[in-house]
Amino acid sequence: TSLALASLLSCLLSSGQAEVYSRCELARVLQDFGLEGFRGYSLADWVCLAYFASGFNTAAVDHEADGSTNSGIFQINSRKWCKNLNPHVPNTCQMYCSDLLNPNLKDTVICAMKIVQDPQGLGTWEVWRHHCQGEDLSDWVDGCEL
Repeated sequence: TSLALASLLSCLLSSGQAEVYSRCELARVLQDFGLEGFRGYSLADWVCLAYFASGFNTAAVDHEADGSTNSGIFQINSRKWCKNLNPHVPNTCQMYCSDLLNPNLKDTVICAMKIVQDPQGLGTWEVWRHHCQGEDLSDWVDGCEL
């Protein structure tokens, strides 16, 4: 029951500041953070990832069967990247998973930049491999004034 309470609390805490970005709004924010061309990935790669990971929702939280959570617009997992209730995780991004729910995306982008430096790059995300990798992604930023 403590897990249910914790997830209820996280929903209540994050719902007040949730933001669902539009496609072009997100593209502009990610461009401002310097993600265009970072590690060889286009802005369209990131926008595609965000859409299939969370539907552009900064407050998205998904609970995995192993007890880990995926948090934020890129659904970053707590097994390796951020700190949740479990003190025995690597916390590679050196932040709390709840930081990844902030609609300003600063912590999310910092963490995502660490993740893509992994040898798998954006392939770390299964949804990117299934929906974005090798596809023509130009529609994701088409018509956006960047």
